Amino acid sequence: MTHAGWPALPYEEWRETLETLHRYTQVAGKLRLALSPFEPGWANVPLYVTPRGLTSSPIPVGSRAVDVEFDLVDHVVVMRSSDGMVERRRLGGSVAEFYADFVRMLERLRVDVELSVVPSEVPDPIPFPDDHVHHVYEAPHAARFQQVLVIVDAVLKAHRARFLGRTTPVHFFWGSFDLAVTRYSGRQIPPPSDGGVIARYGADGEEICAGWWPGDQRIPYPAFYAYAYPPLAGLESKSIQPAGAAWNAAAGEFLFPYETARADVDPRRAVLDFCASTYAAAAALGGWSDDLTHVNAPPYAGHRVVHRERINR
Repeated sequence: MTHAGWPALPYEEWRETLETLHRYTQVAGKLRLALSPFEPGWANVPLYVTPRGLTSSPIPVGSRAVDVEFDLVDHVVVMRSSDGMVERRRLGGSVAEFYADFVRMLERLRVDVELSVVPSEVPDPIPFPDDHVHHVYEAPHAARFQQVLVIVDAVLKAHRARFLGRTTPVHFFWGSFDLAVTRYSGRQIPPPSDGGVIARYGADGEEICAGWWPGDQRIPYPAFYAYAYPPLAGLESKSIQPAGAAWNAAAGEFLFPYETARADVDPRRAVLDFCASTYAAAAALGGWSDDLTHVNAPPYAGHRVVHRERINR
């Protein structure tokens, strides 16, 4: 039995659409990367979940701003400028076609920018203008992905809320194609000198991360994940919750399959237990302060909308 509110998202069933959409979002992500000032942890590059899909949030363009939204309900990419101009394109077609249209949309909005054309963090980095391989976009699969994003975003925000220290927002990394939230101990560490550019400019603080991704060629199923950085010796042997969550040696992190979560009588609680127990295990090993999770919140916090919905029924 599975929870009706959590739709199924079998990796192999929508893999081709996933791979195409992944590269579409990278094109928009490269726009953020080119125009937004660098922030610690690469916080200037992710996308964010909206009720309809994913957004870049406002991107500065001189005295103006633009944003890009992937509307996975109507299946269009929408580009807007702060001076009232709007461009739209139906989602679909090859990555090469999408990229060419995206550049023309920017030109019509008077955005003069040079984008990196090589996708990041994928095993087959075909430059966008040459990518006629990835061309499948099936709207029902993308719509189901959007529904899952909304659900997962809300759960990860609930996990994030119980933390006093520095934390990222819940954001969507278009390189790894995952939703993530990272908590920091406040202790800085030297970034790896032999790492790639992402690690050299982002891996400079103790962190415990929780997130979700829809699957890839290595792990062909959607799953929640959690890890600590730097890696903590012995973390893999720690007991976590709920049943069905475990350390995955190949990934080097804890995994909780999405399908296992949605089969739970209370999927939201199961995911929160996973996030909380993996955080607790890593925080204890890493010597993080217990005070970081002592949040003083009013008893009604997070319940007002639910109460109104019940009244309106």
